[in-house]
Amino acid sequence: MKDFSGRVAAITGAGSGIGRALAVELARRGAYLALSDIDDAGLAETVWRCEAFGVKITSQHLDVAVRDDVYAWAHRVVADHGKVNLIVNNAGVALGATVEAMSYEDFEWLMNINFWGVVYGTKAFLPHLKASGEGHIVNLSSVFGLISVPSQSAYNAAKFAVRGFTDTLRMELEIEGADVSVTTVHPGGIKTNIARNARMDASMSAVAGDAEKAIRDFERMFITSPERAAQQILTAVRHDRRRALIGPDAKVIDLVSRLPAILYQTVLTRGASVIRR
Repeated sequence: MKDFSGRVAAITGAGSGIGRALAVELARRGAYLALSDIDDAGLAETVWRCEAFGVKITSQHLDVAVRDDVYAWAHRVVADHGKVNLIVNNAGVALGATVEAMSYEDFEWLMNINFWGVVYGTKAFLPHLKASGEGHIVNLSSVFGLISVPSQSAYNAAKFAVRGFTDTLRMELEIEGADVSVTTVHPGGIKTNIARNARMDASMSAVAGDAEKAIRDFERMFITSPERAAQQILTAVRHDRRRALIGPDAKVIDLVSRLPAILYQTVLTRGASVIRR
C-alpha cells in the first residue's frame, strides 16, 4: 500500500495516543476512517480533529475484548464504506504487578484487550481485506515484546504473543500469495497516558519502589510523540516492513534483546534492587 488516499482505514483505540495520531495523519493523507474506542469522549474528540480534512469518518463504541462486537464492527465498516484496506489493532492497557501477587482477574483483563483484541481484530478484518484486493494489518506489540521487565509479566506475555502471532500470519500470507500484508509495531516510550491509566498492584513496590514515583520515572522515558510514531508506522506500511521499531529507544532495546538474556536481566534485577533500598 503505497498511497493512503481513498483507502479505508479502521483503527482501534482511536480515542487517544497513537490511535488518535494515526487517525489524524491518515485523514490528512486522504484516507477514509472507521474509528473505535471504549472511551466515547476521547473518540468524539478524535473524530472532531479529523473532520477538518473532509474525509468520510464513522465511529463506534467498541470493547475489543468482546469478540462478537469486533466482528460486528468489521461488517459495519464494510457496509458503511464499501471496503476496508487497513486495520490497526492498537487498543491496549497496562498492568503493574508481580507474578505472585497479580490477580487472575487483572491478568485476564489485560490479555483480553492486548492479545485477544488483536486476534479478534485480525481475524474479523482479514476476509474483508482480502476482498478489497489491497490490504494491510498493523498489530501493536511493544518493546516489552522484545525484552522482559520486572512487574510487567502480563504486559510482556501479551506483547510477546502479539509478536509471535503477527510474525506467523505474515509468513502464512506470503506462502498463500495473498494481496494482504502484515506489520508488527514495537513502540518505545511514546508520550501517551497508558502509564497513568494502568492498573497498579501494591506489589509493584517490591520491584519498582513507590508506584507513583515509578510512573513518573517511566514517563520521563517517553521521548517520542504520538504524531511522530504515527508517521513512522505509516512509513513502515508503505515500505511493507515486517517489523517497525518506533523511536530511538526501541532501536536500542532491539539491540539489547539480541544479547544473552543473563546480561540485560542482571542489569534490570540489580537496578530494581537499588530502587527498593
